[in-house]
Amino acid sequence: MIEIERKFLVNSEDFKAESFKQTRIVQGFLNTHPERTVRVRLKGDQGFLTVKGKSTNDGLKRFEWEKKIPKQDAEALLDLCEEGVIDKIRHEVKKGIHVFEIDVFDGDNKGLVIAEVELEYEDAEFDVPSWLGKEVTGDIKYYNSQLSKHPFKNWT
Repeated sequence: MIEIERKFLVNSEDFKAESFKQTRIVQGFLNTHPERTVRVRLKGDQGFLTVKGKSTNDGLKRFEWEKKIPKQDAEALLDLCEEGVIDKIRHEVKKGIHVFEIDVFDGDNKGLVIAEVELEYEDAEFDVPSWLGKEVTGDIKYYNSQLSKHPFKNWT
């Protein structure tokens, strides 16, 4: 239930040629308290309810609990969410033993592309793809909960 994850900006679209799966994700937040977030997500035709705890100071680790829910329940809960729905296409790319999830944002966050890789432990090594850019792990403005409130289109 503890997630260890690193986030990066993406410096090219080369990942698309390596992508083995693409899924549209629409998500909203029922709660964006600094100590926890409660997220509702439609991932393709599946619904999910997720609770995430506060990240460690370096942004690498945090509690995460996720439960699959019926699509109809997720659609109904999305209507109750705070303002600022996230819409993105997730591309999955396998590099070595890891799978990178690359989110190409749409809507108010169009133009933003973020790659994430989940690790077994904090200092785990991983193959670094050529399209991986600056690391933004721990930079709160790149958290989806923050992108819903302060979208990329409003950044200067």
